[in-house]
Amino acid sequence: MPQKRHTVDQIVAKLRKADVELGKGKKVPESYKLLEVVTQSP
Repeated sequence: MPQKRHTVDQIVAKLRKADVELGKGKKVPESYKLLEVVTQSP
């Protein structure tokens, strides 16, 4: 499966949205789920 690439604008928008959600008191894993971001396993 090809890796999905995001534009700079898309990345900045996701980071801003994550900042807002974290400011509302959500935990990091909840923010990941909301933004549809997955962590990479070691």
